[in-house]
This record gives sequence, structure tokens and C-alpha cells, in this order.
Amino acid sequence: MQYHLFRFLIVLSFAFSVTALRAQEQAYQPPKLSDPQSWSMVLIPDPQSYVKFERNQGILELMTGWISEQIDPLNIQLVLCTGDMVEHNDWLNPNGTQGNQPGKQQWEAVARAFGRLDGKVPYVAGTGNHDYGVKNIEYRRTNFDRYFPVDKNPLSQKMLRDVGIDADGYPSLTNATYEFTSPHGRKFLVMVLEFAPRDTVLRWAKQTVDQERYADHTVILLTHSYLNAASEHIVKEGYPITDGNYGAAIWEKLVKPSKNIELVFSGHIGKPDDVLGHIGFRTDTNAAGKRVQQMVFNAQALGGGWHGNGGDGWLRYMEFMPDGKTVKVKTFSPLFAISPSTRQLAWRTEPYDEFTFELN
Repeated sequence: MQYHLFRFLIVLSFAFSVTALRAQEQAYQPPKLSDPQSWSMVLIPDPQSYVKFERNQGILELMTGWISEQIDPLNIQLVLCTGDMVEHNDWLNPNGTQGNQPGKQQWEAVARAFGRLDGKVPYVAGTGNHDYGVKNIEYRRTNFDRYFPVDKNPLSQKMLRDVGIDADGYPSLTNATYEFTSPHGRKFLVMVLEFAPRDTVLRWAKQTVDQERYADHTVILLTHSYLNAASEHIVKEGYPITDGNYGAAIWEKLVKPSKNIELVFSGHIGKPDDVLGHIGFRTDTNAAGKRVQQMVFNAQALGGGWHGNGGDGWLRYMEFMPDGKTVKVKTFSPLFAISPSTRQLAWRTEPYDEFTFELN
């Protein structure tokens, strides 16, 4: 009797498990455009915690591999990354706690992951504080241009228009612009700026976006330290550099006076296993009376804190609707989506993770 009861309970448990799994599979919907005439842009948050541990590097490759597979289904025209490509720029002897990969291996890992997109879709990456110095901008030298040279992705190179100067006086893609026209005919200019840009860089940036040839462009500013988790412009940070500008100064000196900067994307912020500690959004009006949509998105301390799995694979994609002004934002994890047992976790659908904004 006990044997038959045991078998019955096993079968019943299995049936419940199968039913639950089927319910999860039915509830999960893979990403798709809400309108087949839309196009999309993907935003990858700070990759640093994916590459500082060897065990996490495959997650970043899974993310870029997923993007590669979605280029046609989601009509992906451009990929942006918020910076902090690595955790340690020049660190030679990692201690195993803050990371177990030297700086060279971290740069190789992030370049390899983005290599999945080379020749397939253009991308533009920013630089963060960890991309400079030994571990955290002790000085303003970065290895970014060595591992992301101008010809790494020919599609990005084709879009390149203006190149600024780094702190050593050399041309660098840490300060650059990229031009493209959307499938709907809207002209965009992506401007990427170094971490905590110097005054000379902000003057160059202002002169660049004010050029007559960009007067009818929608400018996207990609920078690293800009908004905090309260959606406030960051005023000051405690890094050893003394010539940097953070969010409040970037707004006052560059974004607010401009007539064509409409979007600002940043990363940088985080709080262990706290979604709200990684995100923010605000809308302000510039000197020309136009809306400027500003979004910070990161994930680096999700999935186990500062030394966890790197961010649970979260990314955002923005669907640009055929009306030419509506943009739908969605937050998705290819890591969770890869397995039927975790697909129910692949979407974040709270109002701060799934929302709509409009361009001018």
C-alpha cells in the first residue's frame, strides 16, 4: 500500500511539474517588434563585472550573440554600450576577490564579445572610470583604442564623422561622433564622450553639434557618469582627477545650451541586487525649448552584488515607431530567456523598466 501511494505521489508531482513548466512556456513571449515597420536600438549596460571573472565572460558573449541573432527580427540598427568596458584597465596582478583576470585579459574578453557583432551591426561604446588608470582612473590613460580600434567593426567605421583628442593630445574614439539615418529617414548623430569629460572636450563637443551640417540631426549623447538613482544630475564624485565634468556640469555646459541633443544615455551607478539602484530617467527642456530624454541604465551589481555574475544578462532595447517620434523601452535578459526553467524571469515589466517616451 505504501509503495503504491509513493508511486502515486511521484506521478502527481511530475504531472504538476510538467503543467507548471508548460504554463511558464506559454506565458513567456520572446522579444518582437510591436509594429513590423519599427526599428530598434540596443543598450548594453556596463560590462565590467562580466569580464573581471573568467567564469562570467560567457554571459556577455551570450548577450552579444543574442543581439546578433536578433538583428533581423528586431530590425536592430545600432548597439550602444554605457562604458566601464572593463573593471581594471592596467591591473597586472588581480587578487581573486575583485577579479581574477588581469586588465589585458579583461580587454581581450570584452573585445571578443563585441566581435560577435563586427560586420553585422554598428556599435558605439563609451568609456567609464574603470577603463582608465590601473583600476579606477588613477590617471587618464585607457587601453580602449587598442582593443577597439577604428577598423574593428567596419560598419561603425563607416558611420564615424568627428574624432576628438584625449588627455595626451592624441585622436581617440573615446571622444567621437557617428552619423546614421534611420529606416524612417530621421538623421541621428551619436556623440560619445570620455569619462568625466574635460572642459576642452565639452567645448569641442559643443562646437561639433552646433555645426550647420548637424542642424537637422537628432543627437544622442553617450556618456558614463550623468544621472544617479534618484534621476538627478550627478554633481561631483571623489575620483583623483581634478579636470572632470559630471552630469550637472555636462547638462549646463553642453546639453542644455544645445538645440539638437535630444537623448542622453549613461550607466555607472549600481547597488547590490537592487534594480532601482541601477536605473533612472528624467525629461528636461533645453535652451531651445525642446525635450531632452535622459536615461541611466546599468545592471552590474545584479546577480550577486559587486562580485556576482555581472548583471544577470540584462539589456534594454528601444523600439522606434513608424510615427517617427514614439520610442518604446523594454528590459530583457537573454540569460534568463535561454532556458525554459527561467524564461518567466526574462522580462522586467515594472513601469520604470517598460515605458514610452517621445522625441521632438
